[in-house]
Amino acid sequence: MHDTLHQFLNVWLKFFFLFTPFFALSMFLSMTADYTEQRRRKLAAVVIFAVAVLCISLLFLGNQIFTIFGITLNAFRIGVGALLFLSAVSLVQGRKAPPDTSPDADIAVVPLATPVIVGPATIGTLLVMGAGLEGLREKTVGVLALLSAVACLGVMLLLSTAIERGIGHRGLNILSKLTGIILAALAAQMIMDGVVGFFAAVKG
Repeated sequence: MHDTLHQFLNVWLKFFFLFTPFFALSMFLSMTADYTEQRRRKLAAVVIFAVAVLCISLLFLGNQIFTIFGITLNAFRIGVGALLFLSAVSLVQGRKAPPDTSPDADIAVVPLATPVIVGPATIGTLLVMGAGLEGLREKTVGVLALLSAVACLGVMLLLSTAIERGIGHRGLNILSKLTGIILAALAAQMIMDGVVGFFAAVKG
């Protein structure tokens, strides 16, 4: 039970920060500045549904992709770790918003769901973590933790107006930079795990 809870919290925290929630919230607010509260909430629901479907699909595609392209898990960890580190640096420095679309365009899937929330680094991490889940229990806990992280992000988007009033754009920028620091640490850990795994495989 303790191990299950630890795995749940570990996966939940990782993905909550991988979604760069405060940056995503800032982009969501800026792209829906002219929306009514009702329209903004409807868009938030569509965004979260798209994120959930995309993430669950990617979580179970890792092994198949590695087999098709002949990529080892450790090599992918190192590559994704480097990509995640670059994403962390861009957050700390102040990531630029993606090109805006016309007010009537459907922005739920692109650019909000991807690449704002589920960017290249998050996609790579989903593939790596999915490939590392073994057995029905681990996969079930992983899926539940991932969906919980998506749900938390959904609550933030649904309450975006209230959060904006509470902490303002400056507060969101500060929290985005703190998220970048956490992602940098996750990236370093992923790279080190890949390197250690690579040398262990060579020695074996």
